[in-house]
Amino acid sequence: MAYLDHAATTPMLPEAIDALTAALGVTGNPASIHSAGQQAKRSLEESRERVAATLGADAIEVVFTGSGTEAVNLAIKGLHWRRQSGGPRPRILAPAGEHHATIDTIDWLVAHEGAEFVELPVDEVGRVRLDALADELARDAASISLVTMLWASNEVGTIQPVLEAAQLAAHAGVPLHIDAVAAYGQVPIDVRAIRRQTDAPPGAGLVAVSVSAHKIGGPAGIGALVVDRSAQLEPLLHGGGQQRRMRSGTQDVAAAAGFAAAATAVAGRLDVDAEHMAALRDRLVAGVARLVPEARLSGDPDPAGRLPANAHFSFPGCEGDSLLFLLDAAGVAVSTGSACQAGVPEPSHVLLAMGRSEADARGALRLTLGHASTEADVDAFLAALPDAYARASRAGLAARTTSFDR
Repeated sequence: MAYLDHAATTPMLPEAIDALTAALGVTGNPASIHSAGQQAKRSLEESRERVAATLGADAIEVVFTGSGTEAVNLAIKGLHWRRQSGGPRPRILAPAGEHHATIDTIDWLVAHEGAEFVELPVDEVGRVRLDALADELARDAASISLVTMLWASNEVGTIQPVLEAAQLAAHAGVPLHIDAVAAYGQVPIDVRAIRRQTDAPPGAGLVAVSVSAHKIGGPAGIGALVVDRSAQLEPLLHGGGQQRRMRSGTQDVAAAAGFAAAATAVAGRLDVDAEHMAALRDRLVAGVARLVPEARLSGDPDPAGRLPANAHFSFPGCEGDSLLFLLDAAGVAVSTGSACQAGVPEPSHVLLAMGRSEADARGALRLTLGHASTEADVDAFLAALPDAYARASRAGLAARTTSFDR
């Protein structure tokens, strides 16, 4: 199988497997005060330090979660709830085309907590319009609970102007959360440096960053939220008060060890891996342009403005799902977008936010590379693409209604 869906999940690194399996043999709850518990705690805190080092954060600022989705929920809900203590701040600012972990969390706050969702426009490559963000912050910063946005689009790979957004939020005295799940392990992330460059006051500017282990070769089932020391948020879970009383529950020592091993390995070769993935991406993009000239590359066409592992296309006149299944039958694994929405034949909300047509949004295919990707993987996709596209084009676009809709 040629695997080109690393943005959904990537194979575990050998270092992570070794660390995880070794830690599974350690008995002890890290909250216990006996020697077995303290041994587990020592392993856990060493893992926290290693993950923090890859994010430009202090160990105390890293809160382990069960997933990137939980980290996003904790950041958005936790910041929004805590910000109400100083008076009503109903507005949450976020760009169009965000990951559904963000969209669905904000929608829940709108439906159940009286929040107001202010959707910021994006340009034709999916990058947030900073002028719109600046206007909203200037109009009434006191009514804003937080700004939240992606570090880079999980679908089209466009890298967002994180530093500039952090500067605007810091100047307005509003906290900013960044979902860096898609970007982690592909571009440098340094929370401390951004706060320093933006002269962020306590509790404002970039205060929270979400990441996930399984996107970088760590185990599934563990993520992290970096929470600046100056930031305050309400917890989603209540219980033992572990992790600065922000996330109660017995912590997964083995998963943390696997996460730390993957994070350290990836950080140590970030530039080399990025160069390798970018070369494969460019080979893939050039091949699609040669074989299917009518295919349209989505996201920033400038390689410097997109993730090195991402290539996203719209194939006219066919369903992305049709292409996916035909390619899968040919031994090539790809995606039509976020794995969290897999199996739901809907147009890409990201492409629609970028001003693309519904037909474009329905013919989307996301191809993502990883540390283990090879030229053979790319060539296998390119060999299978012409026949798959021809057959998908003959099938055309599916009807939008079925007998169940009548």
